[in-house]
Amino acid sequence: MPVAIITGASRGLGRALAAQLAGRGWDLVLDGRNADALRSAAAELERTAEKSPGTSNGPAGRGPAVRAVPGDVTDPAHRAELVAVALDLGDGGGIDLVVNNASALGAEPLVPLAELPVEGLREALETNVTAPFALLRAALPGLRTAGGAVVNVSSDAAVEAYPTWGGYGASKAALEQLSAVLAQEEPELRVWWVDPGDLRTQLYAAAVPDDEDFDERLLPEEVAPAFLRLLDARAPGGRYVASVLLETR
Repeated sequence: MPVAIITGASRGLGRALAAQLAGRGWDLVLDGRNADALRSAAAELERTAEKSPGTSNGPAGRGPAVRAVPGDVTDPAHRAELVAVALDLGDGGGIDLVVNNASALGAEPLVPLAELPVEGLREALETNVTAPFALLRAALPGLRTAGGAVVNVSSDAAVEAYPTWGGYGASKAALEQLSAVLAQEEPELRVWWVDPGDLRTQLYAAAVPDDEDFDERLLPEEVAPAFLRLLDARAPGGRYVASVLLETR
């Protein structure tokens, strides 16, 4: 079975992506800071996936393995554990996919740059840039073995100047540049950085609690299939927008 590491997987987009992959029979290593929420999500995903027709390819007909590894992606020991668990599941076959989804806003709710604490910017950079970079460095040997793929979850704030989104947007812009360079340096891998759009998630609600259109935002489950299209098409490395992928039939 293919193996994926997904960060920020206890809720929102990370959990929705995990559900899509588990339904296809993928073994998963899930990260999240809330241990109880992560273990609950993993158990539910494993139970649901066992009933899916897409999970009948495993050894002895088993369903996918879903491993919850609670921790903070900014912790080097935690990142090492994620990679070690994935390699163990892969049984020497490497790591097929790493999804860097965990994010920090830097301030909740978002504030103008003049009001953004330096510590808030540092947190956003550490979680949204340094941690994904370090996780990919640790996972690269396994990714190379599998000829795998990388999904770095970005934002339109990485390429557009929105008031109050400066710190978060700067961190996502840095993540996109790292992604673009990695795609050039590792041509045997597929490296995708994807803007999922504004979703109906706890993260977005914390960022913009007074958004009058919140109830009209897409749910993560509605956007997750866009990411699967990249896998199915073995799309070239690059920047993608989920709404465009969903329109492509």
